[in-house]
Amino acid sequence: MTVEELYSRLKALQEPKGFYFNKDKDMVFRLLEALLINKERYGYMACPCRLASGDRERDADIICPCVYREPDVKEYGSCYCGLYVSKEWNEGKIPHVYVPERRPLDRRLSL
Repeated sequence: MTVEELYSRLKALQEPKGFYFNKDKDMVFRLLEALLINKERYGYMACPCRLASGDRERDADIICPCVYREPDVKEYGSCYCGLYVSKEWNEGKIPHVYVPERRPLDRRLSL
């Protein structure tokens, strides 16, 4: 699958749910490319903004769209990595603020 195909597919699936791609299409395509790399590497599309373990069960919460996306977009207008945003965020109707990491410390990998 190409980045363009993934973009079209996810856009069609997610927009009806109220989740839009960030208007910065270059950033979106870089993140989608990273998702495809992670799919090749791990067999699933782990969030490129977090360290995946390679264990699907351990990483289930960060498989895109991650379980943190909905509360992040609801509270901040954007998910942690900025891939998905609300319509209002894209239109500049709400401030673009830092989205803190919601993933619990015990689920994160340390280097």
